Amino acid sequence: MADVKARPATGKLGILTPGLGAVATTFIAGCIAVRKGLGQPIGALTQMGTIRLGKRTENRKPHIKDVVPIADLNDVAFGGWDLFEDNVYEAATNAQVLDQRLLDQIKDELSAIKPMKAVFDKNYVKRLEGPNVKTGTTKMDLAEQLMEDIKRFKEVNNCDRVVMVWCGSTEIYIEEGDVHQTVASLEEGLRNNDPDIAPSMIYAYAAVKMGVPYANGAPNLSCDVPAMIELANQTNTPIAGKDFKTGQTLMKTILAPGLKARYLGIDGWFSTNILGNRDGEVLDDPDNFKTKEVSKLGVLEQILEPDLHKELYGDMYHKVRINYYPPRGDNKEGWDNIDIKGWLGYPMQIKVDFLCRDSILAAPLVLDLALLLDLAKRADMKGIQEWLSFYLKSPQTAKGLYPQHDLFKQFEKLKNTIRHIGGEDIITHLGLDYYE
Repeated sequence: MADVKARPATGKLGILTPGLGAVATTFIAGCIAVRKGLGQPIGALTQMGTIRLGKRTENRKPHIKDVVPIADLNDVAFGGWDLFEDNVYEAATNAQVLDQRLLDQIKDELSAIKPMKAVFDKNYVKRLEGPNVKTGTTKMDLAEQLMEDIKRFKEVNNCDRVVMVWCGSTEIYIEEGDVHQTVASLEEGLRNNDPDIAPSMIYAYAAVKMGVPYANGAPNLSCDVPAMIELANQTNTPIAGKDFKTGQTLMKTILAPGLKARYLGIDGWFSTNILGNRDGEVLDDPDNFKTKEVSKLGVLEQILEPDLHKELYGDMYHKVRINYYPPRGDNKEGWDNIDIKGWLGYPMQIKVDFLCRDSILAAPLVLDLALLLDLAKRADMKGIQEWLSFYLKSPQTAKGLYPQHDLFKQFEKLKNTIRHIGGEDIITHLGLDYYE
């Protein structure tokens, strides 16, 4: 394995989010609250996580941020784009995720962050419409405007480095096509306004073209096409996608590996969600829901390997539903009914009712992805960062490889990559040495 050593996180890091809705404002407000000692960064591995180094007998368990040079929260500037004109304080107030008393304590900092005009097209997100939108003759023109925004943000905020994390809505379902195959075909498509290039891909192109690390927090194609991978390798840019792994899918990737490890069969897994925020409204459209459905359905297939374990999972029925329910707001409810079978095929049931807060779960993922992509950039790691699959519902992989969905295997890969960047031995748990 080649040596990897990250350069120090000197200077200021800018974190840009396409989309300044519930997720992004909860993330930004949370980071500022943590900086001011008004809360704890619970859920953020980069802030609270520890890691074992060496043998168990050495008892070395430092914080991750003490093993690798992760940017300090005090050295981060925030910005983004949105189709609505509300500043981050107003947007966070409207989202009704965080306590208003907390928001009022950091009102000045939040009010100072105003959205840049967004690249938005109602054809890809039919349920939304707003006034703060860029105009351009071509999609390439829009991409160049985004690049100017990034340059201006970097200068105004005195940033040495910038990363981008997509926090916008789920777009309509688009399959990979000819326009996505090479950088040349993608750039031609941008100049010719190809309909298979959605706004999220324009953001991804602008970022990666400039060497800005990019993570995709929605199930959109975005950077998950051959052209974007080629461009990332050309510009030495780390990329990761797609779709933040938060509520119901997080529970699936925790439960399914355990059931499989004990060789318990599964006859059916029915999942339904009720959600009332902007994401729920967008997903109420069938074309947008299909994009999310594909992301959610693939998880169990890979973990359980039904072709290999036909008698246990070969006939499993898996259904996912998302229902828009405005009274619930950002407080999503994910309900799962799992029909399992044990010894001699006797049936049993598991029911999970996860009353979760969508943006509260997503906010630390935005932070971790941003800081770890910045770390990867300083370690000269380019292209797909599969070690960040831990955070994503539909992890991006190299062509021909299936994604790993088992949360615990993803976590081991992430920790071993951190050990490697930090110049420490990876841990295999092989157990040849009793004290290993």
